[in-house]
Amino acid sequence: MSTEQILADLRTSVETWNVKLAQDSTNAAIKEGIKVKEIIEKGLGKGMETIGERFDKAEIYLPQVVAASKTMEAAIKILEPLMTSGAGALRGTVIMGTVEGDIHEIGKNVCCAMLRGAGYNVIDLGPDTSSQAFLDAAEENDAAIIGGSALMTTTLESQRELVEAKKEVDAPYKCIFGGAPCTKAWCDEIGADGYSATAAEIIELVNELMK
Repeated sequence: MSTEQILADLRTSVETWNVKLAQDSTNAAIKEGIKVKEIIEKGLGKGMETIGERFDKAEIYLPQVVAASKTMEAAIKILEPLMTSGAGALRGTVIMGTVEGDIHEIGKNVCCAMLRGAGYNVIDLGPDTSSQAFLDAAEENDAAIIGGSALMTTTLESQRELVEAKKEVDAPYKCIFGGAPCTKAWCDEIGADGYSATAAEIIELVNELMK
């Protein structure tokens, strides 16, 4: 089987949340000598990008995104022995949560699924997360990026507070934000390191910041 065909099967497995195809294609890719980075970025990750785009167009919903993410995780499990120390070592750790005062989670959950699917180690702190909790989790898990979602205009200020808290302690983490009322202009104003308008965009943003 050609490399192109294997990569196409890897993409399809995620797009159709076919765990067996993902496992078989991953084993075939290893046998073929395809690099782990390529298996994830050009195969499984491309499938996850399609899932993100379809979700944004409301062609699929959260259960399908989670199913696709789990399919990708099954493939990552096979790749783990070829990585230095598990999936997290390949691409790094991202701390995710909904900011303080906000209990909305759907958008954040989709972003977590997308990032896990793309091979990142994601620590999800859930809703109503304080700036200190974000910073503590980032330190404990040696994370590079903190992602804070806000779904209400009133909780946007919590995103600003997180950036300020990070600056106060001179922490090295990059802060990225999203959510319905959040905009790129707002992120620029508060000094954030990145803005993701959709779940599909978050992988590209995190990939760029991890370079």
